[in-house]
Amino acid sequence: MFPIRDHNPSDRTPIVTYGLIAINVVIFLSYYPGLANSPVQLAGFYDEWGLVPAQLLREGEALPLLTSMFLHGGWMHIIGNMLFLWIFGDNLEDLLGHLGFLVFYLASGAAAGLGQILSDPNSTVPMVGASGAIAGVMGGYLLMFPRARIDVLVIIVVIIKIFTIPAWLMLGLWFALQLFNGIAIDATGGGVAYWAHAGGFVAGVLFMLPVWFRRGGAGYWAETHGKPPHEDVEYRVTRRSGIPRIQRRSAPRGADDRPLGDLSRVPRTGTRRGPRSPWTGGQD
Repeated sequence: MFPIRDHNPSDRTPIVTYGLIAINVVIFLSYYPGLANSPVQLAGFYDEWGLVPAQLLREGEALPLLTSMFLHGGWMHIIGNMLFLWIFGDNLEDLLGHLGFLVFYLASGAAAGLGQILSDPNSTVPMVGASGAIAGVMGGYLLMFPRARIDVLVIIVVIIKIFTIPAWLMLGLWFALQLFNGIAIDATGGGVAYWAHAGGFVAGVLFMLPVWFRRGGAGYWAETHGKPPHEDVEYRVTRRSGIPRIQRRSAPRGADDRPLGDLSRVPRTGTRRGPRSPWTGGQD
């Protein structure tokens, strides 16, 4: 299960998000195709520019905290990271502004690197990837839009299905998985940097708290019901010339267009209206 899009349009062009995606792709293409068939040279490249916890603590050189978040270990690594950044980055850039989002992104990536160092300070395995910075974006997204709708693709053998679920469920499950794997899996020999993911996610929530409080904190959730403060976008499949196409359209907030996850917000006859919750919607 992995996300493919959200229903949360942004009001401004996310030039920083697009720029970060472009920079990551260009850097990846500048070294990986030429070094992929030479494991020794590729490992040396990662040792030089990746984040090696033991080396950073020994030499005090902080530059790898920055350079490591623009390197990736393979095609699926960069494709997955850029997909997550494309889905969640534009909305935080909309909230924080271009420069604010760039600072937020880089700070989350650095915090993720520090989280990995704390988990295994003696490690000599280089850490690379934008995952920690993007985890911070996901944490900030969860705080601001817990009930935004996310489309996830589920593949079970030959069955392919798209489901729409609230952001709190998708991102909460993702974070729980990072914690579980971080505890259960010994990463001393390499592998996924789960604690960098978890550290970046927590940092993103903490870095976004001032924005959340300025907008009213829990009052902001009560006002927006945990949803984006604008109309959702709906996707529909159309067929022309036999070729399926996806179209976007704005969805009004009326009860007739509510997703299944919102049906709990429609009170039954004879029931009292209860308090709203940004996580479940409650009853209106």
